[in-house]
Amino acid sequence: MTKRILLIDDEPDITFTIKDILEDNGFQVDSFNDPILALNYYEVSFYDLVILDIKMPKMDGFELYTKIREKDSKVKICFLTAIAAFNEEFRKIRLVLGKTINEDYFIQKPVEMEDLLKKLTSIMNI
Repeated sequence: MTKRILLIDDEPDITFTIKDILEDNGFQVDSFNDPILALNYYEVSFYDLVILDIKMPKMDGFELYTKIREKDSKVKICFLTAIAAFNEEFRKIRLVLGKTINEDYFIQKPVEMEDLLKKLTSIMNI
């Protein structure tokens, strides 16, 4: 069964590249550059994983995470973040959302695609 991923990042080059590689590796990927459109499109129990950027205009990744969780408490969610901001972002999200977030659910940009695939297959227990 094909795993479905929702990818949200405000940088079109990033969504295009990640989507292309994931689809080449057998995933079905819907991508958005606008977090509000992605939230409106989101369907409960449709996706196996959501990958979202932390720093986006209109709605940041933390707010989007919270809104997706209000709709769907079971979907797995990963965060994309720049290496320079990783420690600060990880600390911030754990303060905001509690200790339920594991460091394994953060993907650092720039991301090596082989590392991304390994991390995603681990998270989704493939």
